[in-house]
This record gives sequence, C-alpha cells and structure tokens, in this order.
Amino acid sequence: MKTISIGVAGCLLVALAACAGPGGASSSGTTGASPRAAIELTSCGLPLRVTSPPRRAVSMEQNATEIMLTLGLADRMAGTAYRTDPVLDELKSDYDKVPVLAGQYPGREALLAAAPDFVYSMRASAYAPDAGGTRQDLAKLGVPAYLSSNDCEDHALIPASVSFDAIFAEVGDIAKIFGVEDRGRTVVADLRRRLDTAKTAARIGTNVKLMWYYSGTKTPAIAGRGGLPDTISTFLGAGNAFSDITRQWAEGDWETIARRDPDVIVLADLTRGGEGDSAEAKKAFLRSDPVASKLTAVKNDRFIVVPGSAMDPSIRSVSAVEQVSKGLQDLYR
Repeated sequence: MKTISIGVAGCLLVALAACAGPGGASSSGTTGASPRAAIELTSCGLPLRVTSPPRRAVSMEQNATEIMLTLGLADRMAGTAYRTDPVLDELKSDYDKVPVLAGQYPGREALLAAAPDFVYSMRASAYAPDAGGTRQDLAKLGVPAYLSSNDCEDHALIPASVSFDAIFAEVGDIAKIFGVEDRGRTVVADLRRRLDTAKTAARIGTNVKLMWYYSGTKTPAIAGRGGLPDTISTFLGAGNAFSDITRQWAEGDWETIARRDPDVIVLADLTRGGEGDSAEAKKAFLRSDPVASKLTAVKNDRFIVVPGSAMDPSIRSVSAVEQVSKGLQDLYR
C-alpha cells in the first residue's frame, strides 16, 4: 500500500499556498516551534503519515465537520460540504466561518481547488470516483484522507457493531493529527460523563422494545443489528425490536412490524424534504396507515424524536443517547 504523507513537496502538487515549509506554523498557530514527530495512523486499511498539523483541511460531510468544530479547528478548515441538518447551535458561529464547497459532495476538481492538506469524512461515499475521488488518488497528490471505521470501503474492515469507544477513538485520532490532544481528551471526557448520566437516568425497570424508523413510508428503513441505534438500545437497558436483522439498516414491511408490535418508535427527523422524512410526516403516516395505525406505540403516542444525523456514529451520538433516555423517562415514569 502507498504511504500517504503531508509535506512541502506533497502540497506543491495541490497548491503552493497549502503548506508552510519547515519551521512554519505549529499546531497552535505560533511560529518557530520545534517540529513534531510525524503522526502515523491506519484508517480503514490505509496508512496515513502526517508530518505537520493540517492547516487547510476539508470535511466532506456534516458529522466530520462537527467533530472538527468541536475540537476548535474552524481556523484550520479550507472547506466543508454535505450538511444534512442544521449545525449544532454551539457550533454555528464557527461553522459560518468555513467555506461551503458544495451542497453535497464536491467533485474532485472542486475539492482540489480548495488546496486541501487533509480530507476527512465519516462516509465512504465521499471518496467515490464521482465525488471527491478515491483516497488512493488523493494520496498520490500528498493529501491524506481519513475515513471512519464505521463505513470502510472494504466492508470486511467494518466492526460488527458500533461502539462509543470507537467514536471516541476517532475523536482522539483527529485531535492527534491536528496537535490538539488536550482538547480531544477534554471533549471525550465530557462525552463519557454525559453517557453515564443518561444511562443512569434511563433505568426504567422494564424491557422496552424500540423500533428505530429512519425513512420511507411503504417500505420503511428500520434499524437492525450492529448499528448505532442497536448500540443505544442495549446501552440504555432497552431492546431493539429488530435486532435479528443482520444489517444495520434494512427495508421493513408494516405487516412484520405489526406482528412485532414495538413498545416505542424512535423517529428520525430528517430535513432533506423527502416523503416521510420529517418526524411529523412520519407521525402523520403512522396515524393514517391502516396497518401502522394499529401499532400499540402509535395508538399510545409512544414516539421519541431524534435528528436523523444523530442516528449515525458521530459527535451527536451521545446527544441521541440523552434524547432517547429522556424520552423513555417521559413515557414510563
């Protein structure tokens, strides 16, 4: 495999302005600091070697963007793309400082026009040939590209289930790459504290079965085994009504769902505007459909709403735990 590196020569392949030479800006933005040792990591089977903290990073979808902004890296970002939901309130002012390269994924030319010295996405689709280009191709230009372990191009490398530890490790990787390890440790410590609080609060003393409903009406996309919804259900002492489905997300049918009759339906609130995307559109469908309207959860208004982006592993995963925890408390206490 080809080693991915950042250095003066590599950056010249993209743009002369993309990198500083030896003795340039350090990770804290000061000059004259001693150069750090190269950071070497493996991301979804490809090695990354980063010789200096990136200064012109591009995030290729919202979850990667929000991790970077949470780590205080707005001033190191040359661009962002593919926002699917309103950015978290506490990050909006920093987000507004970062150029938006495309409504969805920028093409390879648009990406390279930003002169990136690092690219980051939590979705493999960002690195499709008709999107930003493959990580291998970016490597040939001296631009390392990090991909979340939850969505590797090679599915054999994807862990069998999502874990919070893996999410926190990814935050730590990005913090290490940018030389902000202390900030990364602080962020992760706060996330762990919030997780513990939500878990304790959600002890409702009953084995509640949840159905996670992402999108669609006639053929609803529901959460199966191994994804973040499955992890959250187990973490909170509840259960996933469809944990026997071997895929993280699968197309369901209302007759099967009716036979399972889940206790609570967790609704993804999506802002993209498709049929049945918003939480309110899902509720309207569930209450009007001849089969879905007979579900116990629907008849008893047992709904919990979570932003759609929070159902994928990200900095929002802990917020999703908190929202489901509070929802269970409201419904069963």
